[in-house]
This record gives sequence, C-alpha cells and structure tokens, in this order.
Amino acid sequence: MDRFMHALGLHGKSFIPMLIGFGCNIPGIMAARTMESEKDRTLTILVNPLMSCSARLPIYTLFAGAFFRENQGLVVFSLYLLGIVLAIIVARIFKSLFFGGEVSPLIMELPPYRMPTLKGVLIHMWERGSLFLKKAGTIIFGAAVCVWLLASLPLGVEYGSKESLIGQIGSVLAPLLKPAGFGFWQAGVALLFGILAKEVVVGSFGTLYGVEEQGLAEVIHGVFTPLSAYAFMVMSLIYVPCIAAIGTIRRETNWKWTFLAVGYSLVLGWFMAVGIYQVGKMFF
Repeated sequence: MDRFMHALGLHGKSFIPMLIGFGCNIPGIMAARTMESEKDRTLTILVNPLMSCSARLPIYTLFAGAFFRENQGLVVFSLYLLGIVLAIIVARIFKSLFFGGEVSPLIMELPPYRMPTLKGVLIHMWERGSLFLKKAGTIIFGAAVCVWLLASLPLGVEYGSKESLIGQIGSVLAPLLKPAGFGFWQAGVALLFGILAKEVVVGSFGTLYGVEEQGLAEVIHGVFTPLSAYAFMVMSLIYVPCIAAIGTIRRETNWKWTFLAVGYSLVLGWFMAVGIYQVGKMFF
C-alpha cells in the first residue's frame, strides 16, 4: 500500500492505523506510534477519527433499518466510503498546510508470521470482551443514567419534556442543527452525549423517548425523514471523536493538534450534514 498511500499524501505505515480505526479509533491512533516521522504520525492521527469505528454501527443500523430497509447495506457502506474519501481530502489539505515536504520512505523489517494459537485467540477475545463490558458498565451506563436524571429535573416537570434540564440544553443546540434537518432538542442531546461514547446516541434517544431499542425505529419515523436521517448518520460519522479518542490524541500529540482534531471534525460534520440535507431537498 506504500505507493498508493504516498499518492494520498500519507505514509505507507499509515495504512494499518487507518485499517484498525474501522474497529476502534483509539488503538488506530495508538498504532501510529510505529511511524518514525513525527509529521507522518501526527497527520495519520488527525484523520484517523474519520474512519467509521464499530461504535457508530448501532446508529447506522438503527436509522438504515428504519428508513432504508431494502438498501440498508448499501447505505451503511456509503458511510464507510464517505469516511475514507473525507480522510483522503483532509489529509491532502493538512499536508499542504501543516506538513509540507516529502513523505519519508518506507523502510521496515518484516517479522516472521505464524498461525495464531487457540490459547492466544481466547486470551485476546477475553481481553477485548472484558474491556467492552467495563465500557458498557461505566461510560455507556453512566451516560444513560445522566440523561435520565437530567430529563427528570427539575422536580415537577414532565419527564423528558422541553422544560427539563436536558430539554433546555437541547433547545440551545436545536437551532444549530435545524439546517441539517434535525432541529429538535432530542437530536442535540443525543449528539452531545455521543461525545462520551458513540453508542450512547442510540441509548439517549431511547431514554428521552422512554422506549426500548426495539421501539425506537417507530419513534424516529415521526421526527426524521429519510433525508434528515441520512444527514444525521453523516453527522454522527464525522463530528467530534469520543472522549476516549480525544484523550488518546492528546496523549499521543499535544493540545494544539487535539483542539484541531476536535474543531475541524465538528465544523466538517456540520457542513457535510447541512450540505447533504439542503442539496437533497432540491431533488427529493
């Protein structure tokens, strides 16, 4: 992949971190440590969050299953493809702005490759499974409880109403999201808490509307259209990385690059969602 990645303005070793990013952006960002050049490593880290990690998949499956049942596979694939295209464009722009010069040559020693053992596979499976259970039992569960609590306060208001604390927070964000087709406060709250972990977006909708995940498809049909649903999925793909990914970017680079990663993804996500919705309205 080295020659192909060079054509995109990236190093050949960028391919593995980007590929890992489809599973989870955090190990994808950390995998950039193998790159000797600081410029190549930083550029790879900045565009890695555009890879559609598995945490975004629950959002895709919910909306694609609800609005694009006959073509849901194609719709989800288009989101993965969009992330790749945007990563290429952003990499080219950032390289010309911040990382000028030639990409360093690819020189690496290939280790001997062996078939994995059953014991090794089981150990890694246990490690990854336990990490997810800890995440589900802490960040995701905690975020759901926080959403529920804010939706119940102040005392005396209707649960999950616009007058609740969470409704007031969402009402501040709603006007910003209206040009993208989902200018209601529940969507703003879901995206806000999605910064904690992308899986929380679906859970937030369920908590706010008081339905289980199985009933969400029917609920979102009343507030989204197919076009605004696709714009929402695009927004979920691009906007701010999860808090764990932000922390990893900070640990691997510095505050300057961390703020750039958060800022450009937020702006790009908003413009892409608005562009898709506004252009789509002309044809649908």
